[in-house]
Amino acid sequence: MDSGTAIIRCDWANRSPLEQHYHDHEWGVPVYDDRKLFKQLILEGKQAGLSWATILSKMDTLCEAFDNFDPEVIIHYDDKKVEELLSNDGIIKNRLKVNAVIHNAHIYFKIVEQYGSLNEFIWRYVDHKPIINHWTTIKEVPASTPLSDQISKDLKKIGFKFVGTTTIYAFMQSIGMVNDHLVSCACYQRA
Repeated sequence: MDSGTAIIRCDWANRSPLEQHYHDHEWGVPVYDDRKLFKQLILEGKQAGLSWATILSKMDTLCEAFDNFDPEVIIHYDDKKVEELLSNDGIIKNRLKVNAVIHNAHIYFKIVEQYGSLNEFIWRYVDHKPIINHWTTIKEVPASTPLSDQISKDLKKIGFKFVGTTTIYAFMQSIGMVNDHLVSCACYQRA
């Protein structure tokens, strides 16, 4: 999208240039790459109790600190690495969330072993096709759905942490599994 042209966006995406860019180029765009899916799942879990704007403002530092959320690297993090992360002012310094990243990297490999890929595991819930909603106001957009309830339950059963239903619905929106752009939004037709 041309950022020099005034466009109609979803209401939440007009507060900052970071949010505008994320909305226009990433949010709701279908993601099928396992590493990107894992990264987004982790970032949505880190958002719990915070705003997405906080995550966006720390994105570069988070990616650098967590080796771009590569599960093959993260599974080798030790106590020294955890302490290094917790001393980094550029990330969300929550010990539970830092430890959950490491734990979830291990669980990621259980998913891959059982389902072939995180992509296959996640996208099978929607028959590998995005759900296209038709919201006209931001108030209509749910925080969770029965589907996000089910995915959350299944991820928890496998062992993932920080995957509550609201987190999972935000994940579904961010990876384009569900198109929750308002019908008036310039990005709505992209799906």
